[in-house]
Amino acid sequence: MTQRALDPSGDQPTGSSGPPGPGRPVKIDAGSELDPVHPVDPPAPATAARGLSAAEVAERIARGEVNDVPVRSSRSVTEIVRANVFTRFNLIIGVLWVIMLFVAPIQDSLFGFVIIANTGIGIVQEWRAKRTLDSLAVIGEAKPTVRRDGVAAEVSVSEIVLGDLVELGPGDKVIVDGTVAEADSLEIDESLLTGEADPVLKRAGDPLMSGSFVVAGGGAFTATKVGREAYAAQLAEEASRFTLVQSELRSGISTILKYVTWMMIPTAIGLIISQLVVKDNNFKDSVARTVGGIVPMIPEGLVLLTSVAFAIGVVRLGRKQCLVQELPAIEGLARVDVVCLDKTGTLTEGGMDVTEVRALNGADEPYLHRVLGALGASDPRPNASLQAIIDTHPAPSAPSSPDGAGWRVTQALPFSSARKYSGAAFDEGGGRDSSWLLGAPDVLLPDGDPALTEIEQLNEQGLRVLLLARVRGELDAPGVADGAVPSALIVLEQRLRPDAGETLAYFADQRVAAKVISGDNAVSVGAVAAKLGLPGAEHTLDARRLPADPDEMATAMEENAVFGRVTPQQKREMVAALQSRGHTVAMTGDGVNDVLALKDADIGVSMGSGSEATRAVAQIVLLNNSFATLPSVVAEGRRVIGNITRVATLFLTKTVYSVLLAVLVVCFQVEYPFLPRHLTLLSTLTIGIPAFFLALAPNKERAHPHFVRRVMRYAIPSGTIAAAATFATYLIARSHYSGTGALDAETSAATLTLFLVSMWVLAIIARPYTWWRICLVAAMGLAFLIVLAVPWLQDFFALKLVGTTMPWTAVGIAVIASAALEYAWRLVSRRFPV
Repeated sequence: MTQRALDPSGDQPTGSSGPPGPGRPVKIDAGSELDPVHPVDPPAPATAARGLSAAEVAERIARGEVNDVPVRSSRSVTEIVRANVFTRFNLIIGVLWVIMLFVAPIQDSLFGFVIIANTGIGIVQEWRAKRTLDSLAVIGEAKPTVRRDGVAAEVSVSEIVLGDLVELGPGDKVIVDGTVAEADSLEIDESLLTGEADPVLKRAGDPLMSGSFVVAGGGAFTATKVGREAYAAQLAEEASRFTLVQSELRSGISTILKYVTWMMIPTAIGLIISQLVVKDNNFKDSVARTVGGIVPMIPEGLVLLTSVAFAIGVVRLGRKQCLVQELPAIEGLARVDVVCLDKTGTLTEGGMDVTEVRALNGADEPYLHRVLGALGASDPRPNASLQAIIDTHPAPSAPSSPDGAGWRVTQALPFSSARKYSGAAFDEGGGRDSSWLLGAPDVLLPDGDPALTEIEQLNEQGLRVLLLARVRGELDAPGVADGAVPSALIVLEQRLRPDAGETLAYFADQRVAAKVISGDNAVSVGAVAAKLGLPGAEHTLDARRLPADPDEMATAMEENAVFGRVTPQQKREMVAALQSRGHTVAMTGDGVNDVLALKDADIGVSMGSGSEATRAVAQIVLLNNSFATLPSVVAEGRRVIGNITRVATLFLTKTVYSVLLAVLVVCFQVEYPFLPRHLTLLSTLTIGIPAFFLALAPNKERAHPHFVRRVMRYAIPSGTIAAAATFATYLIARSHYSGTGALDAETSAATLTLFLVSMWVLAIIARPYTWWRICLVAAMGLAFLIVLAVPWLQDFFALKLVGTTMPWTAVGIAVIASAALEYAWRLVSRRFPV
């Protein structure tokens, strides 16, 4: 695991500090020297734990004391097969299929083979999604650093054994339960377990719980519980599963199916009695027509198509190196209308360059360079801004020291997002010592300080500025920054991501508001955002001036686009404020200071190089660390949800007209007009094949709430009109035809009307038209004409139009019904807007 530094500027790209907490300086042993040539970690004291030996590790593995929790990112193959095969509607259709195999020709059993094919497709697609998820989970898996035989090395989570010495740094998640062995100002956030946001200072001997994470400092702990015995093991396993839970789409479909089931049961019973008892027909023919009335009531393909669409979405995103840890995230992305972005690592790249060091108050520049070198070398985990300082300022040596040894660190103050600065005290040799703070100028300097004007001008250019200030006394003294003497301004130039401008333009085009939330100076962040063309970048606000009232904060969030000097707790409050106004919020982040906001946001998006804690709570992880992937992720969510909403109307229109036709047949005491083969043909051409293509088509429309209402407001009038037109044709045909073969002629006329009306429903849903949508609708119509024209297909599907009067009557009724459909859809859109 890559160890990451604390960023004194307040904007941490990879391992930043977490929730606000008190600053806790660390006293350093006077013997801890900084290498004058190589600014690396100070040598470990001789008493430092060496960890387990290779023999001890082997012994524990033999005893089974290994962290073998099977954390999975998806369902097992067995669960996938079971979920797709053993469904309520598959059971109903399976029973009806077996009955039809005994009493009717194979043509009337086609619906059973279609279900087998559809279920098989569902299993294959979800299996593909499983493979994609599992492979991406391995790529994105955190690898803790374990010390064995005195050597630190990264191992997989499953290779940790009881008694291992696990090292910790900012942003690292505690993988297993343990006891602190070493603590270097180690602050742990246990909010994901206890709900308490304030970090807890840990000392040697204190317990650690799995599921917590480091927000500041570092150290190591000894594993005391591994595998399923660890506190958060089962929780972590459950949270990372491939699931459809908490999905409005899924729950909406379940609600629809529940009502369909209750409608279907009495209707089916009435149809059975009508066809078998009241009408004295041939038994096998009556059974076939009864089954033909029951089967189309079941929208079984809707559930299958939803699973397939989600699975294909996972595979598509996987190809873009995007790990979907929770399947409902795809749906949530479709509803996002506000995305909160961090600046560093999102709009800018991780690397920075020191462009200038401006001395203040007559400070000696060569001496300042030595101070900066010492500060850089004092942190073993430098990040972008501190690494830029290290690259230009080597660790100093003490000229008065006879052996040329470097400055000794006597005290260290770790960075805190609440403070916005860090610090260190040094023994420079020759009896001289000094204490320094490095951090945000507008925090360290009082209002009205002359240097702030100069800093403001630099920030307006999009430059990042840190202040180096000298302080007196202990770093842990209250108000240590109050008497700080400004010594230098460190000007850093940030590297803009080349694709950030296009990404922001995409969000603007899609009417998704982008809010840049940063710990850096608001003016500086606004200047960077303006360079990238962010709409509203001129509306910046210092988060220290945000109102505490949630409603007023929500107003401020909606009116401004750039926020600076934001604390972790404020990020959480800002997300809540936006949600209180009905916004669906996506939050991006990579540092531990983003964890609470990521957890509370509707969709949390973490960078793959981010801390373990952010990857653990995020629903989506961008493994390629590319902000430019987000448009693809949002577009995929909209494609899936928009298309499922669209095709659901097709399936439920069929359910509505099937139920109504059955009711009309019972009320009028006539034979059911269709055999299963007729409705199999109609369903395949007007629903099955078109729905598959429409569900995979591009769709940029933002998803809207109230899925059930949106679907049923069109399905009910469409199904009612289709049923009325079809039954009217059937009754007219019954009075027109007589003698042998009359029922087949009546069925053919009714089938023609139902097909034409269903095709018009398809034509409406396929809008707006593109060349392939027109070709799709035309191909379905051509396929039906081929069935009517080819003699052996006429016989196979028992469809033969007799005469000219009744077929043209059927067409005329379908035309009237289609006009009624157009009027009904427009009326519904006006009267029942969503």
